[in-house]
Amino acid sequence: MWVAGVDGCRAGWIAVLMRVEDPNVHRIVTAPTLEAIADAPEHPAVIAVDMPIGLPERTQGSGRAPDQMIRPLLGERQSSVFAIPSRRAVEAMDYAEACTIAAATSDPSRKVSRQGFAIFPKIREIDALLRARPDLVPRIYEVHPELAFWALNGRRALTQPKKVKGTPHRPGMDLRRDLLKESGLLPGALIEALPPRGAAQDDLLDALAGLTVALDLARGGGQSFPDPPGRDAHGLPVAIWTLRPKP
Repeated sequence: MWVAGVDGCRAGWIAVLMRVEDPNVHRIVTAPTLEAIADAPEHPAVIAVDMPIGLPERTQGSGRAPDQMIRPLLGERQSSVFAIPSRRAVEAMDYAEACTIAAATSDPSRKVSRQGFAIFPKIREIDALLRARPDLVPRIYEVHPELAFWALNGRRALTQPKKVKGTPHRPGMDLRRDLLKESGLLPGALIEALPPRGAAQDDLLDALAGLTVALDLARGGGQSFPDPPGRDAHGLPVAIWTLRPKP
């Protein structure tokens, strides 16, 4: 069985594919679409992707239920969890239009951040893919790298940021690599690998974090926020997954 950890990148998507039975069998790829990763020759049974799945018709408070649930766990890293607006706002192609729709479909009224708007094309891509191909819904899980690292860190928030003012922050990057190594889930050579063209080192690090969750899910583990997952108006799951608590 193969699994994959996936993150968005300049080339589209970066994926780390791994054989569950032999973690030394793996490969790092980029692909223009998430569908290409799902249909890769390895046919990964579990795909953990750092991108929202399941969109609200209206938002109450600071985003979807899973977003609101995990923010308090992440301490100073909670700003990395964007408030996802309504589906109509996400479908808007113009920033001003997205802000107008988001404000009209949220309580309290809330506009869209520029950073959040930048990932709307990928949110639309995964939403359209899962609605068109329901066979992929049981295979694709939403994750958040900082929640994965929270779990790997003994369910404690990380104190070091991964980036500072948009630039990779060496101490934060090293801390996350150390957590991956200490987990014993991934080969050291993979953790130290360089990203392929079209992806950055932090993209690869986030994909590796997702891969740890995919491995846990494939082995019968995983923990969702909320538990059980919610459903949006199209029946798509609304939950963020991480590793199960250690005994």
